[in-house]
Amino acid sequence: MMIKRYICRSYLFSLIILSCMSFNLSAETKIAILEFELKDMTLAPRIPAELKRTASIKPLLEGELQSADYTIISIDLESQKAADSGVGYLFDHHDVAAKLGQQFGADYVLVGRLHKPSFLFSYLMGHLIRVSDARLIGNYISEAKGPNIKLTIKTVESLAVKIDRTLDNRYTPPPSKKQRK
Repeated sequence: MMIKRYICRSYLFSLIILSCMSFNLSAETKIAILEFELKDMTLAPRIPAELKRTASIKPLLEGELQSADYTIISIDLESQKAADSGVGYLFDHHDVAAKLGQQFGADYVLVGRLHKPSFLFSYLMGHLIRVSDARLIGNYISEAKGPNIKLTIKTVESLAVKIDRTLDNRYTPPPSKKQRK
């Protein structure tokens, strides 16, 4: 009789553990981050340094969100270009961005832009779109003063905080150098 109870309890405990694990697996938040586009309105647009900075944003943001256990869904550049009908199209057409995300199994798609109205500052802009209903659930703007890579990293961290507040609220940005000392 004791052995039957022990086996029954072990079986029940195992079922509880397995169901909790499967719940965690199905509760993953899958986000696709598209390549950021550069909207440079300065007198010397699209200089190589600015193109390089723009290209660095997506991998930086993916790294920040991965550190908070978000699942990053990769969408290749060719698929993104095929869905895009011109500069700003995916940024303005959430339904098309959602269809692209759905093709790759994402729950959310972030369409981003580096808007540069001046040599002195720029804005990281992002539209977070829920794939299931193609709704814009987050419209983010983070300001970057200057083209310095350290400032770009801090601006990306600020954007990650805003995205996380909309989603699962589990991201903690790295401490600043002043806080580490």
